[in-house]
Amino acid sequence: MPSLKERITDDMKAAMRSGDKERLGVIRMITAAIKQREVDERITLDDAQVLTVLEKMVKQRKESVVQFQAGNRADLVDRENAEIALLQGYLPKQLSESELDALIGEAIAAVGATTIKDMGKVMGIIKGKAQGQADMAVVGAKIKAKLGG
Repeated sequence: MPSLKERITDDMKAAMRSGDKERLGVIRMITAAIKQREVDERITLDDAQVLTVLEKMVKQRKESVVQFQAGNRADLVDRENAEIALLQGYLPKQLSESELDALIGEAIAAVGATTIKDMGKVMGIIKGKAQGQADMAVVGAKIKAKLGG
């Protein structure tokens, strides 16, 4: 099975061939972000690190959507949402609410968490298991609620 970077590169070639300018533009942004991180850190990113880059890009666009909605810029909201949809195509299937709650319950039990001070340990376990499958801000809020934060 090809790596995530290889899949992105293949998709870029396919978008070039088909003349899909919007898709090509987003894929080029992805490859630029990956290359930037590789150059900055002098490493070659593996799939987990590429997922981190993609999650960050999705998060940035979601924040932009909020700003554009506040500024009544529907055209920019639509563009950002289209980019989010394309980016999410490279992320693993998102966990459902019940799957996420079960994972949080397991992690809390695994570390014996009882107070909000244990939140870091619980987040550490969940981050490893749910990378790219859940919004970590939502996960953090759920953990806080369960631990009485």
